[in-house]
Amino acid sequence: MSCSLLEFCRLQELKTVRDYLFKSQQSETAEEKSQTENELSWDTSDWESSWESGENKEEEASSSKTVEEETTGQSGPWLQDCVVSLSPCSDLLVVAREQKAVFLSAKWRSDGSGREEMTLAVSWTGTLSTDEGECVSSSICIPLASQKRSSTGRPDWTCVVVGFTSGYVRFYTESGVLLLAQLLHEDPVLRLKCRTYEIPRHPGVTEQHEELSILYPAALVTIDGFSLFQSLRACRNQVARAAAAGSDVIQPPPLAYKKWGLQEMDTIVDHSSVGVMTLCVFDQMKNASILGGFNASVKGNPPAMSQYVTVGGGPYTGFFYAVEGSSQPLLSHVALAVASKLTSALFSAASGWLGWHKNKNEEETVQKQKPKVEPATPLAIRFGLPDSRRHGESICLSPCNTLAGVTDDFGRVTLLDLARGISIRMWKGYRDAQLAWLQVPEERGEREFSPSASLPRRHALFLVIYAPRRGILEVWAMQQGPRVGAFTVGKHCRLLYAGYRLMGVNSVTSQGWQLHTQQVCLLDPITGALRTVNIPFHLALSDKKSERAKDMHLSKRLTALLRSREVDPDILESEAKNVLLDIKHPAIKKQALESLLSNKNAPVSCLINVTSALYDTLKQQDQEEVDTALLQLCSSQLKLLQLYTNIQQLHSAADTEDCSQDDALDGLEDELTRVGPTLQRYAQLTSRPSVSFAQDSPDSLLPAQAFLSQIECTEDGELRVIRGSESEWNQLGNFLFWGCLCGKSPLHKVCDTLQQAGISPQQLLSLLLSVWLQREKEVLQKPGETVRNLHTLLIALSSMKGAVEESWDPQSISPWWQQVRCTCIQSHNAAAALLAAFVAHRAAKASITSLADSKLQSEWEAVSLELEQWVVCVHQLEDVLVLQTLLLVPPPQGAAGGAAAQCSIKLLLEGGTGGIADSVSKWVFRHSLAPERLKEILPKREDKEADDKSEQKEEEEVKEEKSQEETDRTAELLVAVCQRFPHSLSPDLLFAHCCWEYVVQWNKDPEEGGYLCWAVEHLKLVSSPHIQLGISSMMWSTFIVKRFSSAAYLIEKVGKAPKDRLCRRDVGMGDKAVTSFLGCCVQLLQILMEVTGVLVKNQCPLSFINYYADSAVEEVSAPELSVEEAWCGAEGPASIAELALEQRGVHYPLVQHHCLLASLLHAAMTFSVKVKPLSLFDSKGKNAFFRDLTTIQLMPSGDMDPGLVSLRQEFLLRVLTGWVQAIDDPSSSASCSGTPPLPSNGPKADWWPSLCQELGSLLQVNPDILRRHLVCELYNQGLDPRAEEVMMEVEDKDVLGSQLLVLTGQRLSYSLLHSQSQTQPAMELLARLPPTLCTWLKAMDPSELRCPLVPLPQTSRLVGRLIEILPENHAQYSLALHLLEAVEALTSDE
Repeated sequence: MSCSLLEFCRLQELKTVRDYLFKSQQSETAEEKSQTENELSWDTSDWESSWESGENKEEEASSSKTVEEETTGQSGPWLQDCVVSLSPCSDLLVVAREQKAVFLSAKWRSDGSGREEMTLAVSWTGTLSTDEGECVSSSICIPLASQKRSSTGRPDWTCVVVGFTSGYVRFYTESGVLLLAQLLHEDPVLRLKCRTYEIPRHPGVTEQHEELSILYPAALVTIDGFSLFQSLRACRNQVARAAAAGSDVIQPPPLAYKKWGLQEMDTIVDHSSVGVMTLCVFDQMKNASILGGFNASVKGNPPAMSQYVTVGGGPYTGFFYAVEGSSQPLLSHVALAVASKLTSALFSAASGWLGWHKNKNEEETVQKQKPKVEPATPLAIRFGLPDSRRHGESICLSPCNTLAGVTDDFGRVTLLDLARGISIRMWKGYRDAQLAWLQVPEERGEREFSPSASLPRRHALFLVIYAPRRGILEVWAMQQGPRVGAFTVGKHCRLLYAGYRLMGVNSVTSQGWQLHTQQVCLLDPITGALRTVNIPFHLALSDKKSERAKDMHLSKRLTALLRSREVDPDILESEAKNVLLDIKHPAIKKQALESLLSNKNAPVSCLINVTSALYDTLKQQDQEEVDTALLQLCSSQLKLLQLYTNIQQLHSAADTEDCSQDDALDGLEDELTRVGPTLQRYAQLTSRPSVSFAQDSPDSLLPAQAFLSQIECTEDGELRVIRGSESEWNQLGNFLFWGCLCGKSPLHKVCDTLQQAGISPQQLLSLLLSVWLQREKEVLQKPGETVRNLHTLLIALSSMKGAVEESWDPQSISPWWQQVRCTCIQSHNAAAALLAAFVAHRAAKASITSLADSKLQSEWEAVSLELEQWVVCVHQLEDVLVLQTLLLVPPPQGAAGGAAAQCSIKLLLEGGTGGIADSVSKWVFRHSLAPERLKEILPKREDKEADDKSEQKEEEEVKEEKSQEETDRTAELLVAVCQRFPHSLSPDLLFAHCCWEYVVQWNKDPEEGGYLCWAVEHLKLVSSPHIQLGISSMMWSTFIVKRFSSAAYLIEKVGKAPKDRLCRRDVGMGDKAVTSFLGCCVQLLQILMEVTGVLVKNQCPLSFINYYADSAVEEVSAPELSVEEAWCGAEGPASIAELALEQRGVHYPLVQHHCLLASLLHAAMTFSVKVKPLSLFDSKGKNAFFRDLTTIQLMPSGDMDPGLVSLRQEFLLRVLTGWVQAIDDPSSSASCSGTPPLPSNGPKADWWPSLCQELGSLLQVNPDILRRHLVCELYNQGLDPRAEEVMMEVEDKDVLGSQLLVLTGQRLSYSLLHSQSQTQPAMELLARLPPTLCTWLKAMDPSELRCPLVPLPQTSRLVGRLIEILPENHAQYSLALHLLEAVEALTSDE
């Protein structure tokens, strides 16, 4: 416990502050740089180095760091040229230079480790001076106390008081708003100081009043704190009201103040207002006789006087005393005007202050006139400390107002006794020193037990001196005390000492307050750190007979010895023993012993010898004088150290014990053989390499210090293990039992030692199981040996006293074995937990059998009850092992990935009936297992069951198939898991959970449209229509409908397929993802329609009866969900399948209505068709959208408006055109006459025409128009084979023939008239054509053809089709015949 320098705050944006304040100087420096480079420069390196050589080398080394930091952009001395003031609450810092100022306010932020730390950030910058040529000369920050009753000592706001060279004193808020300005004297303001209320520590101390003192070169102005506090609050409230109302701020009335003219002193540079003091009778008589002579008369009551101490020159220090009542407060020229004429200036100023009207012209004239300055009341110097050559530079008043520190130009620091007016101490070698005071109260804990506990707490006073020339901060005890602390700091720091606290506090309002203020702060401009000095009270106890100070010194000596790493153990032991025996105070002795026992460098022998020596010494002393707690600590720690040594010796011994072979172990071998393949596969998956640190290795030896910290000794002498962190618990278990489990240590000797030490068997069992489960990898390397050792240990622990209660009723469950089961149930290490359950099952069976034999009776119920619990537990653990092995299989490269899920019996039971299927569905998602692939794997379960019943030859064939499919071991694991959980992982349940998992993952990342597609595919594979219906409706209402409505409204608003940016803004995914999403919506709604048609009796999509949705007359019975017998105790949320079965039926027309809209949206996004989809429906149709699918809505009926039908028809025609353009493949159409196959998805899918036909029938659009348009578009695109297929379905062949005749003419016109490669036969043919045909061909426009260059055979085939479909009486039949002749002529010419 020594002095320390603690950082509590850090400044931000220091470079910004410096650049703002020195902006003009930097520009001038840049201009003069070219001149200074050519001038003669002095080389001062020699004499500077010789000057600095006399300083301490340590200080030079410490300052080298700051020099390196200075080169990074911040020059050190810039802060010395600024006026700096810090609020006592450390929440506001003011840095000013010339006319500019920067305010920095406190802000809290989190560092990298999540810890909150305070910083000071720039909150306001600006210019403070208003008159030309004036600069800031002094400033202070005064926090004003809150007047609210709920306040606990935090300031309401902080006022910034600034003095200028013009004599003005201005008051600002934290945000730079001017509250009040007053000219008190026409000389520059030298120093501003403040005094606030302090609670008197003694009854006889005079209560000091609050005041603000302002020093001028020859005058001192004091402002009463109470009136200043009220005026500032009123000004702030008036400014706030004016800002809220948007009116001008009214000039406030002037402050009341006292002004003293300090006489008989040449120069004054600093001052201190000591406060009101009353002389004793002797001092009063002494002063009267000195001033008035021998016969001077003495008044009865000594007068109260205000004492002011100034420093400067001639004399060096001056003492002034102003008798209270000798000067009235001044109210400047306004108050003087009141005396002569009450209705003049004061009334107008007061009316303006109260909010009454005031003429602006009058305000301007008042501001232009310079205010009148009141004359000062002369105050003569009472006495001083004359020193003609010495000039004082600063004075710092102590918190108790009895001492003051003074610095001068000789590099001295002088300590003054203000009551006697003399110098009592002087320090040399502190040039440009900065001073501060620190008052430290005595610790409460030490005085509560002392005889003087009822007396006031003692306070120690320390003087803090910062020597910037040497870069050192020193702390000195008062008054004649030694230096108690020294810190090496930078050479450009500023020591900030306010000397006051909150203004506006009195003896009533301060009751129960905890004032959060810092007494001393050191500001480092290099790093921006604000640090405070922490000094313990005992450092002021400089008495050589102080036992506590001596004990603290010895304690620090021991701490320093323990910190040094290169210490010989013998030296450490002797030194520690001497120190502990020399310390007298019991509390310090206990603290020193605890620090020794917790030190990692001290060997165990040292700890035992030192503790035993201290224990022997305490035992020899008188029992009444010995501290009981210290004696118990020594005794308990000795017992623990002895136990640690014994256990360590047993583990290091070479002798081991052979495990006895019995029937139980034979049964264990059989069970190990049965689960061996699964264990081997599990071990392979868990043995993947991982990164770990050497100090975290479980094989590292447990230090004695950690052993002592984890075990404590109870009052009855027994030992109790303290349950700390999981790692500490496992480390202790490793130390006690791992050697026994490996077979390297004598098992029974270790158990006997632990039993004799008094550790409860329950805690030993918990430690044993924790190390067994933690070291699972090592256990699986040699399962046979470790299982036998665990069996022996478990039997030994069970036989301990207090393990299995003797009064245990066999008809109830044993708490001892229940503890083992609980541990296995909660463990995530499935293999180790299963092996532990095997061992405990056999041990419990043997214990129960022996107990029944001892009672000479066969209690079958008791045996079956306990063992039944173990049978269920073992079965559950085998299931968990297989499931965990599957979950550990790493996903392939490129899959979704993620951490492998951990499972245990507890987690699966808490996960509810669907917890197992949920775990497997997450695994399916991690492995990106396709739905069809999953469907292929699941039936293998039935095949394998059939194979088990087949003959030996068939088994050999299966083995050969397995060897061929060795690469697909994952599928085998999945089949094995499904065999263990035939009900929980039935195909419908698994597909349902996979569907839900994929849609949940899609909702997290909607850009991954494939997740939603696979969710729909999984949903299609569910065979139960009830589950399909429920999950579909849940998916729609939970995840789909909100984004679906957003997409619909967005397309309606834009009128076309929206761009990527709009899709991301409104729907939350890109345009491509929106297209995929709408396609999935169509499939989901189609599934809903199909399932509803299956469940509702005699329903088809077009003849739906409304009430069937509610009555739900079902043909298919709902499935019964069951759970495996061993997992019937599942408690948790309902599974997805259970929730699906609880869903209500849906309204078929409403689903169909939404499916229609989804199809329109999907088509619009796929082919980028301009459409407003909601405008294709009437008001009934629009109102029915996005409603709950289980409700019955008023749907559109009857014939639709022809205008809407035409809009719908135009949209469908555009979709067909887009599809034709999408499937066009010139290379394939030109090379072969057949139709190439189309994909099943995307814009080229072959189902788009049939979809448009279905949509046309639902939208009341003539389907024959759609077919004719499709035929024309296909011919237009040059896809004649596909067009001929569709042409067979057209009903109105006459209209189609007329349309195709025009298209044929366009093709022929292009070949004869517009082709660039016109041949001679073509020209001759053109001349031979009939005039009517030639004129008709010239009128054709081939530019309308998207594929005009079509082979002539195709055109000839088209004309042949025309002749077939056109009747002979058709008006254009002859024209078709002419076209046929022309095409045949062209074909024959080629």
